[in-house]
Amino acid sequence: HAALDAFAEHGTDCDAVLLACFGDPGLAALKELSPAPVVGMAEASCHEACRRGRRFAIVTGGLLWKPMLEEFVAQLGLADRLASVRCLPQTGGDIARDPDGSLAALAAESRAAVEADGADVVILGGAGLAGLAVPIADRVPIPVLCSFETALRAVLALASQGPGQRERTLAPAPPTASIGLSPHLAEALQARSPSRAGA
Repeated sequence: HAALDAFAEHGTDCDAVLLACFGDPGLAALKELSPAPVVGMAEASCHEACRRGRRFAIVTGGLLWKPMLEEFVAQLGLADRLASVRCLPQTGGDIARDPDGSLAALAAESRAAVEADGADVVILGGAGLAGLAVPIADRVPIPVLCSFETALRAVLALASQGPGQRERTLAPAPPTASIGLSPHLAEALQARSPSRAGA
């Protein structure tokens, strides 16, 4: 809901949308609402990892992320390509506050994903881990992807195509009364209706 509110208030005239949270909260709803392409960090990273290797692992911060990320990857249809999800006890916020102090643990978990889990690509998942793939790359024997940088490259490529390059796969939604939404989001939802959009 917060992602939709942020888009409705700030992003309705943008060329592309980057959902910069590795759990991709609200990704499907944003894709439905936005006339511009929407890229999620987790989705873009998983697809890039599959292009780069046979099986990938996700290394992130926060022990509670493991089941949610496993379910997310399964929803993408990539469960058979996921070698493992490895979570440090530190949260993404903890890692962002002390990135240098987290490098050894991130590298160790990434190597374990190779040696114990059979991964041939590792994703460092999370906005709090942005920029940390390069410092550990020489300590890990396989490619290490930064989820933020991977998603940023994807969204910039889509934005450079210009308007009209994305085919909407969902029909405009019928007008729906809303209660309790922010004014920006309620207006954005009404703008998608056939009566307002000229459909």
